This record gives sequence, C-alpha cells and structure tokens, in this order.
Amino acid sequence: MACIITSTSSSPILFNYNYNFKCKLKVIESINLHRKRRQPPPLNIGTVLLSQPPLSIRRRSVLLLCSSSSLLSEMDCGASEGLYPLHRSKTIHLVRHAQGIHNVAGEKDHSAYLSEELFDAQLTPLGWQQVDNLRKHVHASGLSKRIELVVVSPLLRTMQTAVGAFGGEGSTDVPPLMAKNAGNSNRPAISSLNSPPFIAVELCREHLGVHPCDRRRSITEYKPMFPAIDFSLIENEGDVLWTPDTREKNEDVAARGVKFMKWLLTREEKEIAVVTHSGFLYHTLGAYGEDCHPTLKKEMSKHFNNCELRSMVIVDRSMIGSNTSKTDFPGKIPSGSDVPSDAV
Repeated sequence: MACIITSTSSSPILFNYNYNFKCKLKVIESINLHRKRRQPPPLNIGTVLLSQPPLSIRRRSVLLLCSSSSLLSEMDCGASEGLYPLHRSKTIHLVRHAQGIHNVAGEKDHSAYLSEELFDAQLTPLGWQQVDNLRKHVHASGLSKRIELVVVSPLLRTMQTAVGAFGGEGSTDVPPLMAKNAGNSNRPAISSLNSPPFIAVELCREHLGVHPCDRRRSITEYKPMFPAIDFSLIENEGDVLWTPDTREKNEDVAARGVKFMKWLLTREEKEIAVVTHSGFLYHTLGAYGEDCHPTLKKEMSKHFNNCELRSMVIVDRSMIGSNTSKTDFPGKIPSGSDVPSDAV
C-alpha cells in the first residue's frame, strides 16, 4: 500500500547508499479488512499523520511503501525504497583529514589542544602515509575519474589531505596544488594537472574557538603554499570566526553543517569530495537520519577515523538547487498520438 507522507524536516535528506526507513503512522479512522472475503475491497485508512508540522513546513513529501494490519490505531511502516529524480540528488564523498600533530598530542593529554604549539596543525609522517593509502583507493575504485569538485576546509591538515588524496600527477608547467614542503610536510610539490578543481569553504571548518589547532592562517599565507586551491569564497583575510575564549556549541556546528549541505545542493557538480574534520562530520551527520532505521542512523553519525572516506547521497527535496536533468529524454520526437493504453 502506498502513502504520500508529509515530511516535517526542512533540511535536505541525506542517505547512505544502502538506506531504509522506519516510521509509525497514526490511523485516525478504523480499518475494516473484511477478512472473510477472498478479494477484500479497497481500504480506507482515513487521515495519516506523523505529527502536527510547523506552519512553515507543509509541502515536502516522501513516498514510502507501507504494509497494513487489521483494526490497529497504530501500525509499523517499513520501506526499503525512496524514489527521487536523479537530477535532484548528488553523490558526496566525505573525508576526515589524516592524522595531525594535534591528534597525537591530544590523545596523550587532552589539555594539549589548548597549546599554541599546535596552531593550524599539520599532518604527521603517519598522516601522510594514510593520505597515500587513501589516494591508492581513490584511483583503484575509479573515484579519481568521477569526482568533479573537491571542497576543503581552509586549514593546513585538511588541505594537505585533500591535495594528497585527490591531486594530479606529472607536469610542473601548471600551478601546483601544493608547493614543495608546504607546512613542513617534507613532500614534493603536488600537481594540479588532470585533477578536479579545489575550493576552500569556511562552512566546513572544525569546531570554532579555544583550540589553537582549529585556528587558520591568513589567506595570504596559504596561497603560496596551495597555489591552485581557489580561496575566492573566503571573505576575510584573517580568521575572524575563531575566538580564544568561546568554543562553538555542538548545535551550532550542526546548524552550520546543514547550511553547508544546502550550499552543496546549489552547485552544478554531481559528484563532490569534501575534506573536513571529525567534529564537523559527527555533528552534521547527527542532524540527519531521524526518519531512518536506528541502525542506519547509527551508521551515518558514528565518528570518522583519520583519513576515512564515506560515500553518501544527498537529495534536494525542497528545490534548493536548480539543476536540470542531463539524462531525461522528453519523448514524442517526432510527435504523434500517444493516448495511454489504460486511458478511459
């Protein structure tokens, strides 16, 4: 039995590739299944409500396949399908940066995160090994040929991870994604040849405030280190978002993450890599999946390992983006009579 159910969420919906739904529906009018008949008449289940939605949220819907049972005022509704137009979705590959010097120090002593010595922490030698292994996976899996854009948090460790995993190879005749030994990396320059474009975005930064490892350098300092990364979307030369005395609240990180997801939906690219941070990913993904099976919700929102990549699909259910389909075909070329065979 199919039901159209109004969603009470104003955010874009985010799925893992394997996803499920579980919901409970209130049945207002009683159901008479006429079990004695071999072919029961169509069911009238009356009005179906999830909850009373806010006045500002009325029009977004999701198609679920539901099973009914007799004479219940409350029923379980399980569905394994969600159907959406392809051009209303994007594939996003979420990556947490590789091991940084702050991760090592903070694991030994959490108070080390307050140290100025960890300002804009760079990758460790082990972190670079993790980047090299991620790069091998990106090429072996074919992701390197499919990703159209790399979005990166403008901090040293995330940009090092991003260019190391998704950067090009070869020619020195083009501006490099990373200059030789950038950020004390002891690494050769990384080419931008045959790589997707890279763009730095502040919305996907780590928790802001208090911890010096999460404070960025000036854009003027970054540009010679990462010549082929586009910093044009960063409005301020210095870091005006980070404050020494106030740590950003978890709910504010989540809200910033949802805003970032909505921004992704405005992009033309269909397959995007995002290189960001543990706290940002944890709180952002935790804002999604309330309409999913608990196992899927848990899978989506668990903490990322260093240099872990997870691929997800984000669906634009509220028409935030304006992309048109590149694969749909209008038909009726040439035109002619096309009355449906089941038309009365």
